[in-house]
Amino acid sequence: MKTSSFPLIHNRKAMVGALIVAFILAVAIAAPLLTSYDPGARVGRPHQSPSLEHWLGTTRIGQDVFARLIYGARTSLAVGFGAGLLITIVGTALGIIAGYRGGKIDEVISFFTNMVLVVPNLPLLLVLAAFIGQASPWVIALILGCTSWAWGARVTRAETLSVKQKDYVKSAEMMGEPRWRIMTFEILPNLISIVGINFIGSVIFAIITQATLEFLGLGDPKVVSWGTMLYAAQKASALSVGAWWDILTPCFALAFLGIGLSLLNFAVDEIANPRLRTGNRLGRWSALIRSGEGRL
Repeated sequence: MKTSSFPLIHNRKAMVGALIVAFILAVAIAAPLLTSYDPGARVGRPHQSPSLEHWLGTTRIGQDVFARLIYGARTSLAVGFGAGLLITIVGTALGIIAGYRGGKIDEVISFFTNMVLVVPNLPLLLVLAAFIGQASPWVIALILGCTSWAWGARVTRAETLSVKQKDYVKSAEMMGEPRWRIMTFEILPNLISIVGINFIGSVIFAIITQATLEFLGLGDPKVVSWGTMLYAAQKASALSVGAWWDILTPCFALAFLGIGLSLLNFAVDEIANPRLRTGNRLGRWSALIRSGEGRL
């Protein structure tokens, strides 16, 4: 295949974002090779500052922060990508069905979509997590997947209404193709950019929301994740006692991953919507300004 078939390769934002996400994924997968410490075991003095023995210091009870960081990345990434995949599948399926079938089916799906959109998402998640108690990461992922699909369904439905008017869809209908086949092989491939944007945005939302719920004490403190790291550091008054490494480490990890995923999201959005590509316009404006200064 020609490289021109892969426009993300030529997008700087996409390449930088992909490198950041790939680096974090590689560190999470190689966690047992990067440290010999058990993330839940006491291996040092309380709040020991960063050193050659403990690269990112220790927690209030003497756990190695670096070990907890890279093992916690596994949990946070699993919840983020798992919930993001569930949100994307549900939203895409309902959006395509509503947009293509129309009629009563569209009305029913749109009713539930509007109902979910009206309910504030974060308060709903807080109520559900508090009702369940100390929710495990997979329970949090399931809650996120079941309550956060409406935006993706709305956008996918709008795009489907446009795509289903295309000639190739009408031709498939005239040839007697089954509806499921038309939705799967004629409409879905033309919505890949929308699906990609929905997926990446959902992953970002899931990771940040999981960390928020766990920071508020609604997660399982026995599970190592970036959210439970923040919760433990807050309970131990890490900033008050000067143990900045205990709380800033997961904060920087979340921000770093968020930057990588956001760059990927911006890149996919620019490719899907050429009007957002400002690079050439800025170059032309710079050339005009330079030429104007030259005349002066």
